[in-house]
Amino acid sequence: MPIGVNSFLWTANFTASHLPLIARAKALGLDGIEMGVFDFAGFPAEAVRQELAAQEMTGLICTALTGNQSLGTEDPAIRAATLEFLCGAIRGAAEAGISMVAGPFCSAVGLLPGRRRTAAEWQRAVEGLQELAPVCREHGVRLAVEPLNRFETYFLNTAADAKALIDAVGQPEIGVLYDTFHANIEEKNQAEAIRLLGSRIFHVHTCENDRGTPGTGPIDWIGVVGALRELDYRGWCVIETFGPAIKEIAAAACIWRDLADRPEDIPAMGAQNLRSLGLV
Repeated sequence: MPIGVNSFLWTANFTASHLPLIARAKALGLDGIEMGVFDFAGFPAEAVRQELAAQEMTGLICTALTGNQSLGTEDPAIRAATLEFLCGAIRGAAEAGISMVAGPFCSAVGLLPGRRRTAAEWQRAVEGLQELAPVCREHGVRLAVEPLNRFETYFLNTAADAKALIDAVGQPEIGVLYDTFHANIEEKNQAEAIRLLGSRIFHVHTCENDRGTPGTGPIDWIGVVGALRELDYRGWCVIETFGPAIKEIAAAACIWRDLADRPEDIPAMGAQNLRSLGLV
């Protein structure tokens, strides 16, 4: 299993000025870089493709719904705009030679209406993801939908719900992004949650309970890695941490303190810790 780092360590939105981060991630001993992108009109896809090739690195894309974006909304204009945003992400990834787009794609991060999701919202989200499947097929890209913890979304929190969602969508291009940070809050047993999702897992974020260095906290990494190996998971394990100096990211992720002496120690040491468990 290759190990990557998310560009949120350095920036809130990957642009042309951040192309040197690809080489920087390689210098930290990572196999690839997951680029956090929120503006696909300005995403330098061709330059990214060329730099990834030059550095012999693999790229991935992560993004998220923000503001009023939603696939579950009853507002047809917002839903259409959200679909177009995600289609732009798929097209941008394909232009950059990237085959994975991951993130929370049902409801905007941080939207907490003080109630449970409704059956109608769920059905609209299912139909929205189904609409994206042929776009994925056309461009050779897969989508990995991320459950978030209860403090970041009301819509999709658990592995069981993610399984139900992907099964309802029923399209081979649409799967799950499993994140150990969120699961640490929502799951009783992470290894069992991974087994429950099975082949629906397209992508994994390996984050410690405090979003710090994997392997330095209470998360059951032996169980997590063991369950992934049982499933013969061949996808990526990305260390998603956030640079405290990036104000937008620090505020969104509630990072109010340094998680390491140097932010880059988190992916560098985390990769060593994960590899020591046989995550290769």
